[in-house]
Amino acid sequence: MSDWILSIEGTTTGQQLATVLALLAAFLHALFGALQKGRHDPWTSRGIIDLCYGLMALPFALFVVPWPEPHMWVIFAAAWIIHISYKTAQAWTYTKGAYTVVYPVVRGTGPLFAVIGATLFFDESYGLVQWIGLATLVAGILGFSRYNLAHVTLDRATMGPALAGAVFTGLLVALYTTWDAYGIRATANPFTFLAWFFMIDGLAGMWPYAAYRMYRSGARPQIRPLLSRGIAGALIAFASFGGIMLATRLDKVGEAAVLRETSTVFAALIGWLVLKEGIGPRRLALMAIIAGGAVLVELGG
Repeated sequence: MSDWILSIEGTTTGQQLATVLALLAAFLHALFGALQKGRHDPWTSRGIIDLCYGLMALPFALFVVPWPEPHMWVIFAAAWIIHISYKTAQAWTYTKGAYTVVYPVVRGTGPLFAVIGATLFFDESYGLVQWIGLATLVAGILGFSRYNLAHVTLDRATMGPALAGAVFTGLLVALYTTWDAYGIRATANPFTFLAWFFMIDGLAGMWPYAAYRMYRSGARPQIRPLLSRGIAGALIAFASFGGIMLATRLDKVGEAAVLRETSTVFAALIGWLVLKEGIGPRRLALMAIIAGGAVLVELGG
């Protein structure tokens, strides 16, 4: 698999696969986000997911993929710091604000910052049509947040700090996207980066703090549902994060980041089809705006 991935870098096939991987990551990211704002506390959910994917990646990192080159250890260390910061900011934001409001803000600001970062650090260039598409997509995503804010009744007192936290989290999304794209390009085998990243990020992730919070609060969640959430989240994380990282190696970092943020559309569709939530004409219009922006970014390239 790694030989084939390397062979299509910079080709039309590679660009097409990058598009598919980015859209798949968007769909899976919508599922992943919902797992962290549901039955369990966001810190607990994130902790069990981290622990599960760290343990699952362990044998692959140690015994399957080639070992990282010496220069990769600094990259992994920086990636760990960035991801811990991101996950902390995200969990804090989810505890302060309604998920349907803060999630679109995180996903809406992320691609804007990511494209700027890709322009600065990877010397990527984007045409006028792509910038218009990016502005359209971001406006549609933030429109989702504004629409949901007008209809939410919970967390009103802490909504201001939550929105500020969401913008900061979006900045961290762009930072980890840019840095991890640099990391996966810095090693000969992309699966070496993915396996070692998941092992380090998972085993040295949020689970000790999550366990500490449960101990202090006296909460004793049922192990079986919590473990099921952790395993499901780990599998989704492998496919979602792994897919978007491979996409950034095969094609432009900024384009992959923008396509991933169509996750807001998938989240709304999941709510409609699975949870039987109403969409209404306004949300349909916002979904069309987001999808249209993504199409402009892709076609403009």
